[in-house]
Amino acid sequence: MVSAAEVLDAARARGVTIATAESCTGGLVTAALTEVPGSSAVVECGFVTYSNAAKRALLGVAGATLDAHGAVSESVAREMARGALARSGAGLAVAITGIAGPGGSEHKPEGRVCFALAASDGNTTADTVDFGPRGRAQVREAARDHALALMLRALLT
Repeated sequence: MVSAAEVLDAARARGVTIATAESCTGGLVTAALTEVPGSSAVVECGFVTYSNAAKRALLGVAGATLDAHGAVSESVAREMARGALARSGAGLAVAITGIAGPGGSEHKPEGRVCFALAASDGNTTADTVDFGPRGRAQVREAARDHALALMLRALLT
C-alpha cells in the first residue's frame, strides 16, 4: 500500500503541488496527505464536491456531461480533475467520484469508483475500479488508497 508520505516525497522531489477533487471519499485523500507533517509545501487544496451542483459550481463540470454520463463516470472524473487543476494552480490533481454504498444500480453498482488525474502538461487519464459491495467505509478507504497510488505512479514516471 502506498503511503501519503511517499506521495508527498515524490511531489516534493519533482517540485509539483497537488490538488484533490473528491466526491464519494469526502476528503479522505486530502486528510491522508495533510496528516503528514510538512504537507503544506506540497498540498495546494482539496475540493469536496459531493453534489452535482457543487461539481458544476466549484470545478466547472458541465451540466451536459453530468446529464449524459452521470456523476459516477470517467467523463465527470476527468472534468473534476481538470477543474481542480485549473482552479488551484497545482501541478497535479486527482479526482474521485463513485458509489460507496449502500445502493447502486445494475449499470452503476455499489463499489464502482471513477478516478482521474490531470497534470499541468495537459495530460489527463481516467480509470474505473469496481471494489464491490464491501461496505461504505471499506470502499471509501480503498478509493483513497487507489488515488494515492495513482498520484505516486504519475509522480514517478
